Amino acid sequence: MRRLRDLTRARTIATQDRSREVQRLEKFLESSGIKLSATVTDLMGVSARAMLEALVHGERDPQKLASLARGVMKKKIPELVEALTGRFEEHHAFLVRMHLDRYDSLTASIDSLTARIEEAMLPFRTERALLETIPGVSTLVADVVIAETGADMATFETPGRLASWAGVSPGANESAGRVKSTHTRHGDSYLKGALGQAALNIARHPKGTYLGARYRHIAARRGRMKAIVATEHAILAAIWQMFTNGVIYDDVGEKFFIQQNPIKAKNNAIKRLHELGYNVTLTPTQNATDTAA
Repeated sequence: MRRLRDLTRARTIATQDRSREVQRLEKFLESSGIKLSATVTDLMGVSARAMLEALVHGERDPQKLASLARGVMKKKIPELVEALTGRFEEHHAFLVRMHLDRYDSLTASIDSLTARIEEAMLPFRTERALLETIPGVSTLVADVVIAETGADMATFETPGRLASWAGVSPGANESAGRVKSTHTRHGDSYLKGALGQAALNIARHPKGTYLGARYRHIAARRGRMKAIVATEHAILAAIWQMFTNGVIYDDVGEKFFIQQNPIKAKNNAIKRLHELGYNVTLTPTQNATDTAA
């Protein structure tokens, strides 16, 4: 477990370093007037990488560079021509080559670490498969959760203990009936980072899951950041239950909050329609009657 933890932490650090390298490259390109990141989603994607390689090898014609676009990027050729019109010189080519080589080196390190992690993960394939049934939890996130918690919930008496240790429980700083702070503690930074990635995946996930509905429910009332932390807490609570009882994740669905309090959900919907300038007359259907019952 110690070796697995070393490997996953090394991969996390390498991944963060690679992301920073892309940010440095983006900033440097802008200093030369190349605004490629304003048009492409991924600066290291197939199309963008081909354009960067061509720039490094001496091509300066924006039209020829834009013609290297592939797939859906071909629709953006006019925007690409404008983005690739700058003051790119040999000096810039030299430094861009360095950034690209560093990115490739870090990618190779990440791939090597991932291969070693796969070997170390052999005894925990069942636990990883369980974790991957949770919406938003990727294989990479599951690896970190197992490495940091040891996949053993005997250490944590309750889900709340696990969440507190991980640093995703609200603080309880209250004096004389006045709440002074609800900031979370630092906790395990690697586990917290992985949970944050899972929560962001859920926030961007299509509707249809309980965790997604929970995120939107809290975000609407208390803001996005508190919703992210609450989602991280809910994921850890589910993990505790799954590892303790050896069961897969059971999603109760996005209608959970409506079914919990259908009258409140109805009143909120009517209120929003009134705010939009509509008068509403309701006729309950059989499904609505059953839900209310």
